[in-house]
This record gives sequence, C-alpha cells and structure tokens, in this order.
Amino acid sequence: MKLHELRPAEGSKKKRKRVGRGIAAGQGKTAGRGTKGQRARSGGGVRPYFEGGQLPLVRRLPHKRGFTNIFKVHYTPVNLDRLASFEAGAVVSPATLAKAGIIKSPKEPVVILGRGELDRPLTVKAHRFSQSAKEKIVAAGGRVEVLPLR
Repeated sequence: MKLHELRPAEGSKKKRKRVGRGIAAGQGKTAGRGTKGQRARSGGGVRPYFEGGQLPLVRRLPHKRGFTNIFKVHYTPVNLDRLASFEAGAVVSPATLAKAGIIKSPKEPVVILGRGELDRPLTVKAHRFSQSAKEKIVAAGGRVEVLPLR
C-alpha cells in the first residue's frame, strides 16, 4: 500500500444533511421545523427554563439563607481508641498519625475525641481536644499539647 492508495474506512465519512434546499431534497420547504409557530421562525424558540408563563421552578423554590464561611476550619477527628497502636511514652502528633495511616495528611488540623480508653502514657499534640479526651490522657499519665492552627 502506498500513500496515494489510502482511503477512509467504509462509513467513516458522513455527509452533513443540508436542509431547506428544495422539496425534492427531502428536507425542503419547512426544513424539519413543522408548520408555523414560534419555533418555526428564524431566531424563534423559548428561552431555557421557560414554562409557558407558569411560575418557573426557580422562582417557586425558597431561597437558601445565610452564607458559607470560607474561613471555617475542618478538623480531622481521631478518637482515643485509635491511639492504642502507639507505644507507651510515644509522642503522637499529626505527622506520626499520618505515618501510621490514621489520618491522610499531616497538614490537616486534628481534633482528639474521647471515645475509647487509654491505658498508656502518651504525649499527644493536636490542634484541639475534647474535654473528655484531655481528662483521659492526663489520667493515663500522659501530656496534652495544643498546636496552633497553620
């Protein structure tokens, strides 16, 4: 086969349907637009979401109230029972939690919550603590360090 012998595959080239080119052409006269009416005219047709004069859905539904606070801090929760994998005396920080696979990224703020029991002393560094988590960590002989945000 040579370059000048190349041919497109059968059925890969399809002619565009040219409408309004005479009655014998099949799509002549009204060109597929039906007879008369708003949609038959040039530039005709209704705007999107127009419901024929009925009160549109967009106007029937109530407005969303309030606003979204773009400065809201999203903490990653970690419960005390997840800290059981750390050895006694270990320092638990967002970096060590990420390394252990408990949280996804060491950069995200962490809040320690009090579900479960702690039976070993740990130094826990996090951005926030629940009151019950603080009490349980201190009761187990550990320390609580609050990290600053960012």
